[in-house]
Amino acid sequence: MGKTIAEKILSARSGKDAYAGQIVEAEVDYVMVNDVTGPIAFREFDTLSAVPKREKIVLIPDHYIPNKDVASAEQAKEMREFAKRHKISNYFEVGKSGVCHQMMMDEGFAAPGRLIVGADSHTCTYGGLNAFSTGIGSTEAAAVFATGKLWFKVPETIKVELTGSFGRYVGGKDLIIKIITDIGVDGANYKALEFSGTGVKNVPVADRLTIANMAIEAGAKAGIFPCDDLTREYIKGTVKGTYEAADADADAKYSLVLKYDLSKLEPMVAFPHLPENGRPVKGSEVKIDQAYLGSCTNGRIEDMRIAAEVVKGRKVADGIRFIIVPASPRVYRQMLDEGLFQIFLDAGAFISGPTCGACLGGYMGILADGERAVSSTNRNFIGRMGHKGSEVYLAGPAVVAASAVSGRICTPDDLEAV
Repeated sequence: MGKTIAEKILSARSGKDAYAGQIVEAEVDYVMVNDVTGPIAFREFDTLSAVPKREKIVLIPDHYIPNKDVASAEQAKEMREFAKRHKISNYFEVGKSGVCHQMMMDEGFAAPGRLIVGADSHTCTYGGLNAFSTGIGSTEAAAVFATGKLWFKVPETIKVELTGSFGRYVGGKDLIIKIITDIGVDGANYKALEFSGTGVKNVPVADRLTIANMAIEAGAKAGIFPCDDLTREYIKGTVKGTYEAADADADAKYSLVLKYDLSKLEPMVAFPHLPENGRPVKGSEVKIDQAYLGSCTNGRIEDMRIAAEVVKGRKVADGIRFIIVPASPRVYRQMLDEGLFQIFLDAGAFISGPTCGACLGGYMGILADGERAVSSTNRNFIGRMGHKGSEVYLAGPAVVAASAVSGRICTPDDLEAV
């Protein structure tokens, strides 16, 4: 019987003929922790009296960089000292660090066919590059530090067949919001979402990463795309070592098949307080206080270019805060080199260095009681970006930028119609 991409990767890494439902112990390529999840893993590891698998460990401070208070400074110090004590070379200090999931790609850790775990739920992002990547707990991360291995239950797979091409100002964020709205936030619990079909070649890698990133918002263990020429071009010059892509077999078994014509999608927005509350942006007309562009979901250079195209020659609406956060130093530098900083500053936006701060309601973009934000992030739970009385609306970069200009949630086409 044929295998899905998830079954292929877990078979290769475990040395077993693995199929959905089986439990396997698999060799992990990389394990990543950040400044929030890392300290727990460090303390647990230090109780094991083990020699760390240094080459597999990646330490990325990102949630509170630069540190916002004494507590976050202590967490960062603990990570710094762990890296020094155990001679972990893959540690990225402030100034060289960014949002952990973007860093994992920028620094070449993520690649086709790899098995990667991270103590952060959005580790599934790397599935956009054909990896099986998934979030784990901090104590599990400690076990991988020590052994380089972890057990997995091989997930069933939902096949998502894509046809057509995205229309103007429609992208990966709109597709994944549509999928989550259709199947619900628990519609893919402990399953893999595998994307296929003739439309895949029309989905840019940046959009694939956005889609894979939010697979967890449907409960999925992973979101995985096939490896193609776009994938190989995206990682060219940055990927570490060699890799072996994984393709699904024609006779692979799926628990469900979903079909989407990309040309029929329209800009979407997920209303509070769940990502499954998606609806077309057209006619939404929700008044906002803040627009946020960034995060591991939509903080890549491609997202910045889209937003810059929308706001160029325009101004952020009076009373609106437009906060822009590139996901990594690489993205930050690209924005500088391409003149995007000038466009955003001329429009009246605020630009930050790379950080996760606002996305998790940590700092740099906290919402007050009753405030509303349209955000390119991945979660809009109660209190996610601040006060429990605030509201977060999820959308793609084009809608976020257009909304910053209008003061209401809208599409770029709505701006042109005025």
